[in-house]
Amino acid sequence: MSILTRPILEINLDNLLDNYLTLKKISGKAIAAAVVKDDAYGLGAKKIAKLLYNKAKCRHFFVAHGVEGKEVREAAPDAFIYVLQGIGEDSLDEFNEAQLIPVISSKEQLAFWKEHRIAGIKPIVNVETGLNRLGFREYELSELEESDRKEFSYVMSHLACGDAKEHFMNQHQLDMFNFLRDTYFPKLPASLSASDGTFLGEDYLFDMVRLGAAMYGINTAPYRENQMKNVVTVKAPVLQIADLPKGEFVGYSATYRATANRKIAIVSIGYGDGVPRSLSNVGKIFFNLCDKLHEARILGLISMDNIICDVTDIQNLQVGDMAHIVSDFYTLDDMGRDAGTISYEIISRLGKNQRFIRKYKGGEEE
Repeated sequence: MSILTRPILEINLDNLLDNYLTLKKISGKAIAAAVVKDDAYGLGAKKIAKLLYNKAKCRHFFVAHGVEGKEVREAAPDAFIYVLQGIGEDSLDEFNEAQLIPVISSKEQLAFWKEHRIAGIKPIVNVETGLNRLGFREYELSELEESDRKEFSYVMSHLACGDAKEHFMNQHQLDMFNFLRDTYFPKLPASLSASDGTFLGEDYLFDMVRLGAAMYGINTAPYRENQMKNVVTVKAPVLQIADLPKGEFVGYSATYRATANRKIAIVSIGYGDGVPRSLSNVGKIFFNLCDKLHEARILGLISMDNIICDVTDIQNLQVGDMAHIVSDFYTLDDMGRDAGTISYEIISRLGKNQRFIRKYKGGEEE
């Protein structure tokens, strides 16, 4: 008899590649840069960068930190690798060794860059247009010397509401970006949009788009049907099936009490694996038995290692059968909605967990 105890994370590289190529087509003449920060949203930056480098001829990558860029450099030997959090003392060695390109967002980072320039590298300047996160404000740009403005190879910004097509902030930021670019960096190529902005139309594409979440299957344009293929599947084995008599409680803090005799399954995955605890008593998982899909409600509080679910009406379920936590029919977006969070957070939490049996499908593995 074979029994599994660990959850399984499956990553469909063929679908990821197809998503990138679809987004590249939508991007028109703009360079389609791949965002592989946070270990490619937890899915394996080196493997995914190598896939895109070899099979999609992607030559532009974005990471968050220098240490991430150094790893991606091994997979993309002559690509342009941009570092969104910029350059500092803690990353200077990685920038020099891997020939990384910093995104400069403040006068302090610019001063550090001028002190530690890397031959042959010209940074990106990040300007603030309404998100009020990282980026030079207009008054700071007005204080730059002409020689400072010549330090840069690109000007970029980031949309706050690109996932809401009709939101007034999109036009506001587009106008602000055009103004700042025309005023301070009129000859520089530009990048405004991440995945969500790519769907807003040609005006938002400029010279380069930064493709992240949509490439990993997330619907970054929820006002339209998701054009992306699902990339992430999460499964977990049933460890035990038990009777739950009427009146008995389930889980920590006894938040669920059976109003009738029920049957429960204990599934080997929990918040320690990245499943949001907010799905307690409201979430659902699925079983695919005999080509029929069965929904099982989560009962009680999700614990670190286990989910308890109601399988009263599911016939022939056995210990060892796999519960579908994330799938084509219950996606990261669906889970994010039910958990009261966003799919971006969930994929990052799931992907970085070391307890999963990780399986890659297609791509370099075919």
